[in-house]
Amino acid sequence: MSTHILVVEDEEKLARFTELELLHEGYEVDKAMDGRTALEMATHNNYDLILLDIMLPGLNGLEVLRRLGPDFGTPVILLTARDAVMDKVAGLDAGAVDYITKPFAIEELLARIRVALKQHNKMQNSDSSGDVSMGRIADGIYVWKGLKLEEKKHLVTYNGQEITLTNREFLMLKTLLENMDIVLSRDTLLEKVCGYDYVGETNVVDVYVRFLRSKIDDIYDIKMIQTVRGVGYVIKSE
Repeated sequence: MSTHILVVEDEEKLARFTELELLHEGYEVDKAMDGRTALEMATHNNYDLILLDIMLPGLNGLEVLRRLGPDFGTPVILLTARDAVMDKVAGLDAGAVDYITKPFAIEELLARIRVALKQHNKMQNSDSSGDVSMGRIADGIYVWKGLKLEEKKHLVTYNGQEITLTNREFLMLKTLLENMDIVLSRDTLLEKVCGYDYVGETNVVDVYVRFLRSKIDDIYDIKMIQTVRGVGYVIKSE
């Protein structure tokens, strides 16, 4: 079954060029020339990936992305102007997985598409498997057994059930997950989570670890965060 991509681009020559290159690579391609059409097509078709220009008539690309919502499961790569830094940030915050600036080399675009599809497939396989992979499965997404942390959505779940964390609890958990199997000292955790204002107050780290354990380890009867006496804390993959 071929991979189905929606190209959303109002510059007709660029849209046609991109379509031909994708067809040559074996992808199935649909095109939309404005935001409203793109939103309609994305909502009613099961695409594997969407290339979404930001500057569009009708609805701009960022508004299309917002209307699709945070739970929209298809990876979106933004096409942006070279100097549109805030658009890039806003797009990533809204759920896009990547961006590429125009004009772009087709080889770079194809490489970014391959990476986005590979990461998405890896996430899909992890979600459907009873034995979820450990560590980072995509940019900003970390898993440990039944636990999943999604940085862009600021969301933590355990076997699909949402866990409510404060900002610092979330950052503490993320820091431990992205350094899985590495014992982090209290000083290191303090610097990463609380900043220099708390230098020397390593008991603050113990407090946040205790909060995390009360919300995750104790409730789900697991031993995720382990103490290494005299050193610090670690989440082990095994």
